[in-house]
Amino acid sequence: MYNFRTDLALERRDLYKKAHNIEHEIDGIETEEEKVNLKENTKENVIISRVRITNENGEKAINKPIGNYITIDIKNFKGIIQEEIQKVSEIVTKELKTLIQNQINSTDSILVVGLGNVYVTPDALGPKVINEIDITRHLLEYMPEVLEKGTREVSAISPGVLGTTGIETLEILKGIVDNIKPKLLIVIDALASRSIERISSSIQIADTGIVPGAGVDNTRKEISKNTLGIPVIAIGIPTVVDAATIAADSLTLLINEVQNNGESNEFLNKLQEEDKYNIIKEVLSPEEFNFIVTPKEIDGLIEKMKDVIARGINYAIN
Repeated sequence: MYNFRTDLALERRDLYKKAHNIEHEIDGIETEEEKVNLKENTKENVIISRVRITNENGEKAINKPIGNYITIDIKNFKGIIQEEIQKVSEIVTKELKTLIQNQINSTDSILVVGLGNVYVTPDALGPKVINEIDITRHLLEYMPEVLEKGTREVSAISPGVLGTTGIETLEILKGIVDNIKPKLLIVIDALASRSIERISSSIQIADTGIVPGAGVDNTRKEISKNTLGIPVIAIGIPTVVDAATIAADSLTLLINEVQNNGESNEFLNKLQEEDKYNIIKEVLSPEEFNFIVTPKEIDGLIEKMKDVIARGINYAIN
């Protein structure tokens, strides 16, 4: 099986097509793309890519379950301002609301789950989002008069990580689901990517659940309808890449620069055509140098993405 080393279905699709020299779409996968402007009189700076896996062929090709995967890429996210954060959150709301409406009714209860370790910044997205969710379950039970009629029951939890609790996240969630019986889970987690550009600049929304840690070869138990008995929508943002990805992307930039200057040769052309990531990984892995890396601005990026995701969820479920 191809080692994708990424959680993003869009990246897996692109990697599979490149590895197998496929010009058209993969059998069992459908894609569409939409471009959106955050500012007037500017080029499209948000790209929404929708990947739908429709059968077993598509499922086996990129090792993702049948379902919908939406990737929202935001260019120049580091410099985004509050007005643009609001517009991105509205895009998240629109995509998320469509997936929710396909699964449950407008008044059905929802449990929002923030995966990750709040003490490790690149992994703190989920817990930080949970602090911003508008929860209503306790109000509906103890102070229903303060809420509008038909308000949805929303609860939230950040279950921590196996290393600090000694309990698999799936085991914790099973207990909660069995007791409070939500109709749907929304799970937020940090992801891994195969592109430097996508770090804290892309959002993936999927209606197939999630396998925590899969993108960094630290796979935990699957959180999905198969394991919990209710639909699971996963929202993830890439916050880390491995060293091989950085080296491969850097080589691509170097090769492009050399070729643009008319200094191309047979070796550079050959290197450009091959999967540089796998070549570099083979060199780094035996020495245990294939580190997982995050940008120096990760604190600020997580705060901005936390706002985007929390607002997107709150608007979509209330």
